[in-house]
Amino acid sequence: MNQFKLFKSKPYQIGIALSGGGIKGLCHAGALKALEEQGIRADIFSGVSAGAVVGALYGDGYSPDEIAKLFEDFSFRQLAKIHIPDGGFFKMDVFHDFLNRKLRAKTFEELKMPLRIVATNFDKGESVTFSSGNLIDAIIASCSIPILYSPKIIDGVHYVDGGVLQNFPVTTIRNDCEKVIGINASPQVNASYKPGILNVASRTYHFMFKANISYDKELCDLLIEPVDMGNYYMFDIDKGREIFELGYRTTKQLLLNKLDTSGV
Repeated sequence: MNQFKLFKSKPYQIGIALSGGGIKGLCHAGALKALEEQGIRADIFSGVSAGAVVGALYGDGYSPDEIAKLFEDFSFRQLAKIHIPDGGFFKMDVFHDFLNRKLRAKTFEELKMPLRIVATNFDKGESVTFSSGNLIDAIIASCSIPILYSPKIIDGVHYVDGGVLQNFPVTTIRNDCEKVIGINASPQVNASYKPGILNVASRTYHFMFKANISYDKELCDLLIEPVDMGNYYMFDIDKGREIFELGYRTTKQLLLNKLDTSGV
């Protein structure tokens, strides 16, 4: 993969952008494992929602396999606490506690590599990027799916899921990187869907993602997009391991194909 070993005129040589997608974000960890095996490592990450979670854990020193392992014994009920709606049906308290226990880094500055997390300023209706200060608050803000979860309040401002406006944060790092690898965990909308509030919410988000990621996809030097990810829902937490393996296999095959055709 010599095309990623270029001279450096921008601050970072390789950046990796990680999309949102709920539990489907574990395909990011699988893809990172395959990239590592080819000697490809990022100098900076950007992440939205699930991508922010994986990016933070990876930047905190967890290996891709360790990231997958963290979510193997979870269910949606364990990660969300039902409460009387005041902006969302579920609270993120349990997930906040989980991140607080597992992340050794509590601030962006403590991570082993730079990370930019995208959330949506719900008060102003604009996309914002966090890159310093409280890490866990930024992750929770980026993961707070409207209606399902209460907005995260930071310094008096209400924030919701970054995927509302930008589910694939390539533009967040594009100008600062020689090469950008994009990993999109939400490549298509399911042809059919199951009834239930979570599955309806998941399908709704698929339509939103499809509308706001097209431009960012075009900006990638290498786009990793496991097509079969469309067979999963963002809340299929019990399928995390197979999602991880799908990300790994897809990326490994893509890299092998590029090696075969480029001769490098």
